[in-house]
Amino acid sequence: MSDDNKPKLGARAPLGIKRTVDVGKVKQSFSHGRTKSVVVEVKRRRVLGRPDGAPEETVVETAPEAPAPVAAPPKPVAEAPKPRPAAAPNDLMSRQERQAQLLREAEEARLQMLEDQRRREETARAEAAEAERRRAEEKRREEETREAAPAAPEPAAPEPQAAATPAASTPAAKREPAAADDDNNRGVRRGPPLPVRKEAPKPARGRGEDHRRSGKLTVTRALEGDENGRARSLAALRRAREKERRAHIGGANQAKQVRDVVVPEAITVQELANRMAEKGADLVKALFKMGSMATINTTIDQDTAELLVTEFGHNIKRVSDSDVEIGLEGEADNDTDLLPRPPVVTIMGHVDHGKTSLLDALRGTDVVSGEAGGITQHIGAYQVKVATGDIVTFLDTPGHEAFTEMRGRGANVTDIVVLVVAGDDGLKPQSIEAISHTKAAGVPMIVAINKSDKPGSKPQKVREELLQHEVVVEDMGGDVQDVEVSALKKTNLDKLLDAILMQAELLELKANPNRPGEGTVIEAKLDKGRGPVATVLVSRGTVRVGDIFVVGAEWGKVRALVDDRGVQVKEAGPSKPVEVLGLSGTPMAGDVFAVVENEARAREIAAYRASVLQRKRTTQAPANLETMFSALKEKQALEYPLIVKGDVQGSVEAIVAAVNRISTDDIKARVLHSGVGGITESDVTLAGASGAPIIGFGVRANAKAREIAEQRGVALKYYDVIYDLVDDVKAAMAGQLGPEKIEHVVGRAEIREVFQAGKHGKAAGLLVLEGFIRKALKARVMRDDVIIYNGSVSSLRRFKDDVAEVRAGLECGVTLEATTDIKAGDYLETFEVEERERTL
Repeated sequence: MSDDNKPKLGARAPLGIKRTVDVGKVKQSFSHGRTKSVVVEVKRRRVLGRPDGAPEETVVETAPEAPAPVAAPPKPVAEAPKPRPAAAPNDLMSRQERQAQLLREAEEARLQMLEDQRRREETARAEAAEAERRRAEEKRREEETREAAPAAPEPAAPEPQAAATPAASTPAAKREPAAADDDNNRGVRRGPPLPVRKEAPKPARGRGEDHRRSGKLTVTRALEGDENGRARSLAALRRAREKERRAHIGGANQAKQVRDVVVPEAITVQELANRMAEKGADLVKALFKMGSMATINTTIDQDTAELLVTEFGHNIKRVSDSDVEIGLEGEADNDTDLLPRPPVVTIMGHVDHGKTSLLDALRGTDVVSGEAGGITQHIGAYQVKVATGDIVTFLDTPGHEAFTEMRGRGANVTDIVVLVVAGDDGLKPQSIEAISHTKAAGVPMIVAINKSDKPGSKPQKVREELLQHEVVVEDMGGDVQDVEVSALKKTNLDKLLDAILMQAELLELKANPNRPGEGTVIEAKLDKGRGPVATVLVSRGTVRVGDIFVVGAEWGKVRALVDDRGVQVKEAGPSKPVEVLGLSGTPMAGDVFAVVENEARAREIAAYRASVLQRKRTTQAPANLETMFSALKEKQALEYPLIVKGDVQGSVEAIVAAVNRISTDDIKARVLHSGVGGITESDVTLAGASGAPIIGFGVRANAKAREIAEQRGVALKYYDVIYDLVDDVKAAMAGQLGPEKIEHVVGRAEIREVFQAGKHGKAAGLLVLEGFIRKALKARVMRDDVIIYNGSVSSLRRFKDDVAEVRAGLECGVTLEATTDIKAGDYLETFEVEERERTL
């Protein structure tokens, strides 16, 4: 504050109009030593009073005809606060206190003005309402009087007092005539009455009354002990009114709203309460009454949820997680939309009977030369265009015993089965298995007797062997076609194709290409450059690039379609095998391939199927005595851990099944991990932690994996033929068991007498009953048919000479290692242990 603005005490003020607004500055102090100067304007209240300093009295002028009515004694006006003694000009604290006091007084004046205005408005509203009520009451009374006495004569000259208006009935009007009479008696001057200024009575403020907008709680009110206290805010009033309105609405008898509650297979109590629009505590209480101790976070099943929903009067709508698959297969096709499609032919038979060579001869290609050992290891799908222009789809299945499931899948997705039997070898186990798969699938069969050009071929013998399995060819009065062919010299291939086309014509194969594509996964693999790849045989509809699909527990978007010759195509129709790129993972062979409308649905279906698979893997069977004993028995057997990685899903599946079949009661194969693709660092890490070898079928390990395997001593075994793989696993499991030990009893003797041998030892006098007793042989002592000693013969004597062997019928003396617990009447048995190489 500058010196010019400081108040100068003692100096005479100049003449002029006093200012009602003072301008000053206030210095505010905050925490941490911060200050701030604020400019303040103070508006002083103008107080009117008498020159002698007496408080102002309200003067009410009245008419001269009537004396002033006797009024209540006026309220004592509060004395004006005495001015505080002037402080010294240099007292900074006194100036700040003065300014703060001025601010408080200004705030109080403003609040008082607002309060007065509010009271005046309330009084005016109350008077208006009261007047309106009285007018309505008088009007009602007049109407009642008029109806009660309609025939009463009117008065001739009504008195002036009777003509008073309704307004004369008010208390002020009643008091005015009395006042006029009093003035006449006193002789006061008559004249028109002067206007009277009415002061609205100020209602007394009580603590319990609702005073809206009564102002804030100031320092002055707090120090002076204001009796009114702090008033309720507008927000509090709104909340109170809203609470009353809700209570009023809730108290009314309303009809309960019945809801359709969607209940899944498992749901928490809180979620069910939300769907029912009920309180969670009410549901918990109902569960307690049913005898179920639950909380709002407890998960209940669908049946319990149905009881709760019915208890509260709602309707239940059961849903299941599997409902996401509803509509996935689509609607049935109309006959008018069906068009002819190529037949799907599966070639089946025993290993090395010429299935792939026959297919090569039909296709004009050489597939067998590229296969390991000349043996098919996985399903191959091809399309052949014959001379007539017809197209035939062929599936080549492996013939090894390990690929049973592959042959089953091939039989399930095919239209015709071609059973290839070597003329010089006859029916073999896999040929018989192929016949069983064909009968189970209910598809027609064509028998191709291969290698008919070899000198030792006997086609008639093959036909006779087929009779044992209820397969009757046409030459023997049956309905099964048979063709003698030679894949090597390509003889009678046209007859085989004619038989296939004739059978397809009888079947009348048709499909609707104008719908979303559906198919079956024939094979799946993990390609290093292309990612997961699935070979899909389209059954109906058309698969196009860009389609969203779901297959098993995986989903994806078709990035590319590659046919059997390696050419990319834009779409694939019915009966066409293609490789599909763009999967999120490697599906299982045999999974159903289906195109869906959007990505969200594909994700939802794939997530549900993945959860089902996870539940199957982690769910344990309930424990009982049988499972407990079987578990104990399994723990007694040794385990042979291994990790299997393959090139395609079908091969891995077949290898795991073959390894599990090798297991015996003594040793059990345990596949820690199996998958499609090359051997990675994580596979080696897992193998190193469990001491398991890694089997790679058609795949190899990368450089980093080989380095880690050398550091940790992990065995990497590579195979291309499943024969070698199965044989090596058998040998390794047998080697872990160790050689088989077999005991051969070679002699039996009776102990007749026991002699002291040295200070501590004992010698047994024996009579050899059977076989012979030889030094250093394994021996056991039995007493009452109970073995009490297992050891070996340390010395053997006959008379006083050491001998190497004593035969039956002779007597001898022996000492045993580390035992003296022998008595007369015991029996000594000697035996030899033979070790044999164990086989599974």
